[in-house]
Amino acid sequence: MKISIVGATGYTGAELLRILASHPAAEIQYITSESQPGTAIADIYPHLTRFYTQKLTNLASLEKIAADSDVIFIGLPHGHAMEVGRKATAINANIKIIDLGADYRFKNHDTYEQWYKVPHTHRNANAVYGLTELNRSQIREAAIVGNPGCYTTASILALAPLVKNKLVDLTTIIVDAKSGVSGAGRGLNLGSHFTEVFESVKAYNVGGHRHTPEIEEVLGRLAGEDIILSFTPHLIPMARGILSTCYANLKAGVTAEQVDAAYVSLYGKEYFIRLLGRGGCPATKNTRGSNFCDLGWHIDKRTGRVVAIAAIDNLVKGAAGQAIQNMNVLFNIDERTGLDYAPVYP
Repeated sequence: MKISIVGATGYTGAELLRILASHPAAEIQYITSESQPGTAIADIYPHLTRFYTQKLTNLASLEKIAADSDVIFIGLPHGHAMEVGRKATAINANIKIIDLGADYRFKNHDTYEQWYKVPHTHRNANAVYGLTELNRSQIREAAIVGNPGCYTTASILALAPLVKNKLVDLTTIIVDAKSGVSGAGRGLNLGSHFTEVFESVKAYNVGGHRHTPEIEEVLGRLAGEDIILSFTPHLIPMARGILSTCYANLKAGVTAEQVDAAYVSLYGKEYFIRLLGRGGCPATKNTRGSNFCDLGWHIDKRTGRVVAIAAIDNLVKGAAGQAIQNMNVLFNIDERTGLDYAPVYP
């Protein structure tokens, strides 16, 4: 597969290149950067030395990039990917687009515009939400995949069995999630400086994080009705990882065995979902550098709540790894290809 990466100098772009270096069917055609064209990618990311000799180009060559590629990964800020996708699909009708930003994640474009404050300019795109375990059959036929957000991936995977099987009161869902600092991107930002985050944990964007409507829309489709939930993200002093702890009130009469069965039914055959079972406590260290999502759940009999916990690597299952998993599905190859390796530990 001839692959190009538009916006290759962020952490997600670098992670795509790291994983694709060992993908047997991947051939990198072009990598782009608007800020550093002409620079060798290994000069920016020395860990890629001996794996890539390519120099960065820019989007002035988009026509050639689209014509020469089977798939384009887009790692641009929101508002930019839809224009690249619109132009690239017009140039090459057979090309596949996988956007790691937010532009193609929403079925309801009005919701996107409300939360992201930019007009959606590619509303007629044949785009599918790229949470592979839930939308595999639709992804296989898609032209454009909107790769989910990192918080979103962990939270939806944790809650989907409960929502799909109508085991919980949908008005009581609370998501408490924590992310490593790489989720803030590579750009300079006072809030992610070492001295600001070391030995500290803080909540941010309380009640207003842009992943909230994404979680609500996907879970709402599973439930068959609109969902409004509380989502609070936290920044924790580590480079990688997301831990999402999700709470909901069980409906009257729902048993622990029904909850167990819901998780096994939905994920029992999913390679990248590792079920730790009732009482399991996922840890981010156990998924570091991998495409795995570890899931555990608890029944709090005293309060009548279920507590579902998911751990992922935000740059892999929460971004680049899931994008490659989706690429494998799009091209009808084993979706474990290039991703079937153990997490880094300790």
